[in-house]
Amino acid sequence: MTPADSRNFWERNATRYDASTRWVAKPLPRMVALVGEAVAGLDEVLEAAAGTGIVTAAIARSARAVVATDYAAAMVEVLVEKAREAGISNVTFEQADIENLPFDAGRFDAAVAANVLHLVPDVPRAIASLARVVKPGGKIVVPTFLHDETLLAGVVSRLLALTGFPGRRRFKSRSLREAVESAGLRLDRFEVIPGPIPIGYVEGRVTGGSTSTDG
Repeated sequence: MTPADSRNFWERNATRYDASTRWVAKPLPRMVALVGEAVAGLDEVLEAAAGTGIVTAAIARSARAVVATDYAAAMVEVLVEKAREAGISNVTFEQADIENLPFDAGRFDAAVAANVLHLVPDVPRAIASLARVVKPGGKIVVPTFLHDETLLAGVVSRLLALTGFPGRRRFKSRSLREAVESAGLRLDRFEVIPGPIPIGYVEGRVTGGSTSTDG
């Protein structure tokens, strides 16, 4: 599947996304709570690949200001409407690609990108892009579905693939941990949250080295 095909999938399915994920939603409340705890009291937080806002409200309740982004315009439209209906006033919205974020280096106190690392073309590039816009020592929170963690998860994931779902990799907890650590994250917290497709909760900080996304 090409990057254009992936983007088109999200543009077409934005309004149906929440309903389509209810049957794998069991780990989401715990994930949302952990994200809220991670950014509590921070000044400005970036949410990349925000989708329809599964964690946006929790971030907004915990931080002073939030910039929520997604690369699909239809997702941003849904996100804006949901925030309006919820009365959330400390979030601004932009269309932006997680791998090419259009923000100044070191702007944010933390960056959150939930349930997207299994979808991005290049995990190290996505992590580097987040790291570039976070202040030195700032948090990066990237919880992600573990599509190969259990037999059930593997079966469900392969059924999803038949629908055109643009997944690029099926993580187990071990492979997710290895992927983010090799991309330069020093983990502060890692937790597997059970569900039909479990979620690997990842919270860490950049350990150093280049955060360039060039090349």
